[in-house]
Amino acid sequence: MPGPLLDTLNGRRATRVPLWLMRQAGRYLPEYRDLRAEAGGFLAMAYDPPLAAEITLQPIRRFGFDGAILFSDILVIPHALGQDLWFETGEGPRLAPPLIDGVWDALTEAPARLDPVYETVRLTRAALPEGVTMLGFAGSPWTVATYMVAGQGSKDQHAARELAYRDPAAFSSLIDVIERATVNYLIGQIDAGVEAVQLFDSWAGSLAPDQFERWVIAPNARIATAVHAARPEVPVIGFPKGAGAKLAAYARETGVDAIGVDETVDPLWAARALPLAMPVQGNLDPLLLLAGGEALEPRVHAILRAFSDRPHVFNLGHGVGQHTPIAHVEALIRIVRGWSG
Repeated sequence: MPGPLLDTLNGRRATRVPLWLMRQAGRYLPEYRDLRAEAGGFLAMAYDPPLAAEITLQPIRRFGFDGAILFSDILVIPHALGQDLWFETGEGPRLAPPLIDGVWDALTEAPARLDPVYETVRLTRAALPEGVTMLGFAGSPWTVATYMVAGQGSKDQHAARELAYRDPAAFSSLIDVIERATVNYLIGQIDAGVEAVQLFDSWAGSLAPDQFERWVIAPNARIATAVHAARPEVPVIGFPKGAGAKLAAYARETGVDAIGVDETVDPLWAARALPLAMPVQGNLDPLLLLAGGEALEPRVHAILRAFSDRPHVFNLGHGVGQHTPIAHVEALIRIVRGWSG
């Protein structure tokens, strides 16, 4: 039976505003930290289906969120495309070899590396309470490409941006292979039990408008079209973080079913600028959740009011910070659940 989150993503106004949080399964939870201390590194946990399923379920048990987001990482796609992937303690992910020239065809694809993710979905879906939506995700091609080209994260995505200008044909070839792998990956998640998917474009805000059209809007439109053609019942959420005023064009042109709004966007502007009746997700500042205090409730209410005339999923503008107090998350839930409009 569909719950309020799935109903909302399908464009139906639920009787209450559904709530889930990006990165809701993670280091701010003591039960997660306990598991990580026993299991070792992040990647080992993400590729261990019983453990990854348990981590996905932890915030559902503790908080009763309306959606469970798959515990995994956007970089499993380059790993499946043949790059080596590991995480440096305190420094983040590493990929080798870096594709500084956009030449990916020397890699040996390893699609079986994604099989544990599908098993995690199956295990989690079987254990979820009725009415809780199982959410899958993938990184959007631009954001994934920035890591593949540089071999790691960067502040301004310089290597990928420079390659896209210097050799757009090579960069386009790389985007194409990520795009195809992403479509297959999302369909695999759906076939394993995912009920909605989110495309994370964490570095969309680093691009100039023409580059945004080419490397963010166009690939995401092709992915949304392919997923809709293969599995038309499954909503696609697009989340181009940092898109700013380009968010409206993204919403119109990609064909996604719902749009994620980050914390830098004025929700009143978004409510006016985005397509009428399109479901919106967002957009509390994660740092306000971390800080808590008297400012939390009025800001939550302002967001709820801004989106009160359209289907709205309450969420953060990005992921839960690792030092966020549990009590602040509990307070947020009480405020959203207590909202009467």
